[in-house]
Amino acid sequence: MHGSQTYLSKTRLEAFSDAVIAIIITIMVLELRVPEGADYAALRSVVPVFLTYVLSFAYLGIYWNNHHHMLHATDQINGGILWANLHLLFWLSLIPFTTGWMETNDFAPLPTALYGVVLLLAAAAYFVLQAAIIAAQGPDSRLRRAVGRDAKGKASLVLYAAALPLAFVNNWISIGIYVFVALMWLVPDRRIERLAGGLSVELDR
Repeated sequence: MHGSQTYLSKTRLEAFSDAVIAIIITIMVLELRVPEGADYAALRSVVPVFLTYVLSFAYLGIYWNNHHHMLHATDQINGGILWANLHLLFWLSLIPFTTGWMETNDFAPLPTALYGVVLLLAAAAYFVLQAAIIAAQGPDSRLRRAVGRDAKGKASLVLYAAALPLAFVNNWISIGIYVFVALMWLVPDRRIERLAGGLSVELDR
């Protein structure tokens, strides 16, 4: 670890990121509205809101999980990584806003597209953070070996980009794409765990 380039430990960076993501999730929970009424009809009226919350919660959980694994394979932190991490947290912090706007307007095309814009930019920010870490550690780093060609990450960017114009054609197609990408990432990638655990296994996507 190069002391002249490092002014925040990996542990503090991870703790800060965990706290921010926890706050984002808390904000989303507080925006859930109580049903107006005490019957099943009132409960059914909030089902779309709840499902949207579940989708956004899943996305935040996926980022938290992958962020944790990525930092586990990181040996040093520099200024570029710090700013790249803040860049990612910025886009994640907008998820409660776009979630609320989308469900309040019954998944109208523009809010649905904007939700996708935030997901696209968050994915791009994660890619930038990953690249910054690899650049700091070198091409032979554990993270570089674990990432490989990053086919799933690149496919996610393409799918998000496709969902944006499709929201104005059929908003449910875009919602379906968002759900599909989330399902792609729900199963955690074990390669970083294997490499961090000392296994000399190099896998490629």
